[in-house]
Parts: sequence; C-alpha cells; structure tokens
Amino acid sequence: MENYIYGLMHLGFWQMLLVFIFSFMLSMMSITLYLHRDQAHRSIELHPVLRHFFRFWIWMNSGAQTDEWVAVHRKHHALCEQEGDPHSPQIFGIRRVLLEGAELYQTEAERIETVEKYSEGTPNDWIELNLYKRYRDGGILLLVILSLSLFGTVGIIFLGFQLISMPIFAAGIINGAGHYWGYRNFETEDASTNLIPTAFIIGGEELHNNHHAFPTSAKFSILPYEFDIGWMYISIFRTLGLCQVRRLAPRPILRKCRSVDIETLQAVLVNRMHVLRDYTCNVTLFEWRRERIANESDVLLQKARKYLVSRPARLDLVTTKKLNLVLEASDRLKLVHELRERLADIWEQANVSNDHLVAQLKQWCTEAEASGIKSLEEFSTRLRCYIPQSETALIT
Repeated sequence: MENYIYGLMHLGFWQMLLVFIFSFMLSMMSITLYLHRDQAHRSIELHPVLRHFFRFWIWMNSGAQTDEWVAVHRKHHALCEQEGDPHSPQIFGIRRVLLEGAELYQTEAERIETVEKYSEGTPNDWIELNLYKRYRDGGILLLVILSLSLFGTVGIIFLGFQLISMPIFAAGIINGAGHYWGYRNFETEDASTNLIPTAFIIGGEELHNNHHAFPTSAKFSILPYEFDIGWMYISIFRTLGLCQVRRLAPRPILRKCRSVDIETLQAVLVNRMHVLRDYTCNVTLFEWRRERIANESDVLLQKARKYLVSRPARLDLVTTKKLNLVLEASDRLKLVHELRERLADIWEQANVSNDHLVAQLKQWCTEAEASGIKSLEEFSTRLRCYIPQSETALIT
C-alpha cells in the first residue's frame, strides 16, 4: 500500500521538486537543442547519442514527431506573420495562440503537404518508422507507467506537469508572447521579440527576436547582458565532444575607414541586421530625440518612436498615416527615414550584380555625408570601415 502512495523511490518534497525542475529543464533542452537548433536550422550537430536520447525524451513526454515539428517551424520562418504562418498572433490573435498554441501546431502538423515540403533531412531510420511513428502515443503511455510506479500518487501531478509544459511554454509562450510582447534588438520584418535578456526558463528560446534576426546561429544571445542557457548547454557538450557548432551570428569587424568596394558590400550584407540596429540607435532615435526636445508640444512626434524604427511592412494603415504626418513636419527625420529605407533596399534586391550594388552603396554614403546631419555622416564613416569575416569566424 505504501508503494502506491509514495512510489518505488519514496521521495520527499524537496527531492520531488528537484525531479520536477530537472525534468522540465530536460524537456526544454530537448526542444531547443535537438528539435530547434540541430534539426530545424542545422546550426549545431549533436552526437548521435544525444540525438537519440532527446528524440526518445520528446516522444515519451509529448508524442511529438521530429519531422512534423521541424516542418511546422520552418514554415513559420518562411511565412512569418503572413497568411499561412501556422501560429502567428498577428494572424490568429494573441489570446488564441497563448491558449490554443498546441492545437494550432497540431492542425498544421497534420497537413501532409507541409511535412513533405519542409521536413527535409529529418530522421527516417528504423526506430523512427517502427517505434516513434507506429506507436505515437506509446511514449506517453510509458511516461504514465513510470510516473505512477516511481512517484506513486504524486506521479499524477508530475505526469500532468510534464504533459502540459511543452504546449504551454513552447507552443503558447514562445509562439505567442515571443511575437507580441518584449523588447527588440533588431528591426526584423516580423514581429518577433525578446521576452527577457536572461533566457534560462525555456532553454534560451526567450531571445526570440535575436533568433529571427539570425535564424541559423547556434547562439541566441547577442548583447553582453543577455544570457542563453541553450548556448551554455552547447558549450558543455562541445567541450565533451558531443556537439559541433556549425554557425554563429556575425559580429561586425571595423578597420581603418576606406572607400566603398566589393569587400565593404560583402561585410555590410553579412552584418545587415547589425547595420540596421546601428542606424536605428545612432541615427533614427538620436535625431528623433533631438526633434522631440525642440518640439515638446507636438504630441504626435512625442509618441512616434515605435513607428519611426519599425520597417514599413510592420505598419498598418493607421500607423503609416501617423508616420507620414511626422515625416512631413520634419525634413530632417524625413531624410533620415528615406535613407534608411534606401540602405535596406540595397540588401533586399534580387538578381542585381555586385558592381551595381557597390555603386548604390557608394552613392548612399556620398549622400549621407553631404546631408549636413552629423549622425548620418558619422554612420556613413563607420559603414566604410566594415570588413568581411572569414568563414571560420562565423562557425567557431
């Protein structure tokens, strides 16, 4: 009778609490390292032992299939905040994604065309076909048996916690709040946000805006005060020879200022997210603060920060109209805004020769330096100092 109450392990309160925390962190680790960084984006390569363990843990705790998870996530990146995005709060509303994120994921995962199109490279071995796919609910049944056997009646609580943790934290919070609330380091075309700078609860996935800015980077933290616990795990496994890092986000390298050439263009293209962040912080916002102080009675200008820094694709008709009113009232801000969009257009063009892009970048720098706006002149000078990184720098 005692075994039914306390289970085979007879754990006390604090011991059971540690089991809860460890199991939760292991689930988040499995999602961020195996499903996300290893399988979906190929930013790391886990040792086969780790891959098999994480695949088993995910199957046992959720019944999720690798190919389905990867396909849904890749489609999210391909169509982010657009019609067809499987779980965008901009499309479905924040309430629905938070409360029904798992259901939205499952609906998309059941679409055969989505899995076929976006799941390339995911496991298709004997154990995948004969265990994980054949017995999709077998892992959860195994979890039920183990929970009740090891932890007794408390195992019911443990079981419930494990089964709801992935849907709530991964599907609900990251897919919902991670595209709705928080701060943004980079003005990406989507609405992704960083929830908190110390990302340790959901495996580092809280740094979601950083991830969307650099999807193939193994490390999600960018700024010095940001912490990605997923990167800590990667560092430990890499030291043990259980993980290889394939790619990291680029970091700008500036040398002595020079004339714009093909190397400058390459460096700017690779570091475009950093370039845009530099422009936003040191040109757009600097000039906005200057205008704001000079025009304290202009209510619209005082509240213009958000739509001044946002890319046009993220603005609705109302905010676009407000932005246009602000720009029409300030020739300085209008020029700053126009030059930002022209700079972004350089790296967004397709089927254009490098020589043509170099000429455009030269012309842009010439106009910026002749603008009479000091912040623009200083930015253009920095832009001329960018040099390319080696491939090894981006990987190691």
